[in-house]
Amino acid sequence: QVQLVESGGGLVQAGDSLRLSCAASERILLVAWFRQAPGKDRALIAGINHSGGSTYLAASVKSRFTISRDNAKNTVYLQMNNLRPEDTAVYYCATQHNYGTNYYARYDDWGQGTQVTVSS
Repeated sequence: QVQLVESGGGLVQAGDSLRLSCAASERILLVAWFRQAPGKDRALIAGINHSGGSTYLAASVKSRFTISRDNAKNTVYLQMNNLRPEDTAVYYCATQHNYGTNYYARYDDWGQGTQVTVSS
């Protein structure tokens, strides 16, 4: 089982930026970021394949967030710009043990999450 640790969350104001990190205990392949707001289902917001050659961003974040990875560090990043109050949620990273690009398939490992709170 791969251990995933998210970091970088916090309390910011609307319009600010944050960079989340997902650090893995070993090499990771497909990785995605999900978020879950209070009272809502967990939602996929970004994904990246093993090489970084394929990425996915949900429509709600596409113009503001970017996903990237540093395979030498076994780490995936989520750069979040122009944050809005509706981005407030717990953010989770997860990984699939394959070389594919199906970001909606089942995930094998999950982190514990990091809280992002955006005040207006």
